[in-house]
This record gives sequence, C-alpha cells and structure tokens, in this order.
Amino acid sequence: MDNSIYVSLSLATAMRRELDVTANNIANANTAGFKGERVVFDSYLHRESGLDGADDTSFVVDRGSYLDARQGALAHTGNQLDVALQGSGWFSYQTPEGQMAFGRDGRFSLDAQGNLVTLSGARVLDVGGAPIAIPPDLGSNVTISRDGSISAEGRGVIAQIGVFGLPDLQAYERIGSGLFVPPQDRSTRPPVADLETEVMQGAIESSNVQPVVEMTRMMSIQRAYERAVKLMNGEDELRRDALRRLGQTS
Repeated sequence: MDNSIYVSLSLATAMRRELDVTANNIANANTAGFKGERVVFDSYLHRESGLDGADDTSFVVDRGSYLDARQGALAHTGNQLDVALQGSGWFSYQTPEGQMAFGRDGRFSLDAQGNLVTLSGARVLDVGGAPIAIPPDLGSNVTISRDGSISAEGRGVIAQIGVFGLPDLQAYERIGSGLFVPPQDRSTRPPVADLETEVMQGAIESSNVQPVVEMTRMMSIQRAYERAVKLMNGEDELRRDALRRLGQTS
C-alpha cells in the first residue's frame, strides 16, 4: 500500500468521525440546553529519506473534539419549574447512578417524593451539592430568583439551585442526556460557584446548534469522504491492473 492510499484512508477516517459528530449535533438541535461539538483535525508530515523533501507526505490526524459553549436562545414557557441559565454557568445534578454531573437543561419537575429532578431522573443539587426537595404541599407554586433561590409565600427561601463554573470544561466527558462529568483521572480543577450567571424562571435554553449550518457542513463532509473513498478505489484498481499486466508478461 503506497502513501496515496494511506493519505486517503486518513482523510476518510477523519471525515467519518466528523460526520458522526455533526449527525449528533443535528439530532440534538431541538434538545434544551444542548451544546454542539466540534472536531479538531491536524496534519502530520511524514518525511521521506530524500534530501529535497519533495516526497514528504502529509496525513490527516484526529486531535479530538471540543465543546461549543456559546449561549443558546431562551424560550419562555411559563412553567414555574422551567429555568434557564443566562451566562456561562452550569447546573449540577446527581444521576440515578449516584454520579455528579453538570448540564444546562433546566426542564425540571418534582418526583413523587418532592425531589427536584430533570426529565432523565437526575436530582438537581443546591449550592452545597445536596439534592433539592420541595415540600409536597407547595408543588410548583414557587418563585425562583435570579440567583437561583427557591422561595414560597409564607415559607421564605427553601433552597438555592447550584450554578457552577467549570474551569476545565473542555476536559469533561459527555454521558448522554446533555450531561457532562469530570474525567476519571480527576486531573481537572474542581467546580466553583458562579455568581455572574443568572437563573431565569419560566424559560428554557434552546440548543446552540444551527441546523442549516450543520446540514451544510454535513454535505461538505460527505463529498470529502466520497472523494477519499474514490481515490482509494482508483489506487486499488491501478494496482490490480499492474499485477494483471505483470502476470501476462511473465
């Protein structure tokens, strides 16, 4: 296999990876609080033994991906337990498996025990990292202020929704349902309270994915992938033809 096929293979592999990421972005274009993902590619220059460098070969290398943390548009719902974040902070949750996670989806509700939970069943945590519970007789008749404080008439402040800044956000791992967890090696700095981000009651943050842009990107990726595959097939056909001619000559 010569370098031309290796180059085409590296490009096809990179395009397949970007296609998967872009397809996931499109699939979550209507998911509240979803943040798009972008793939980072680089080139690797393989130097040949020649002195002039004319035969050096450049390959495509997948360097990983990063989170597009831009603010999504706010959509007002009127639901008292829907909350959106205006700023760079993140909600904190405790997943059903007991894992601490972070996300931006503020479509909250109350379970049978009065716990404030997400649609996926994760419990919403307060500023101290404890699950939030609302007295059953209050239901959704609560007021949530811009600092996340939950209060009710005649009860005062019941709890405060935790909003945190994630210093090493790009190192966090997706676990589905719009949730992120720190890497298992615990190499990241701990979350810190975010006092700048505002909590908006009666609204949710839309996904920051732009479907038209993603669809255009997907078409470009598909064309690049097809070109890479076509080049590999062409090189393979040339090799077969060369072997066939050598066989006829012998």
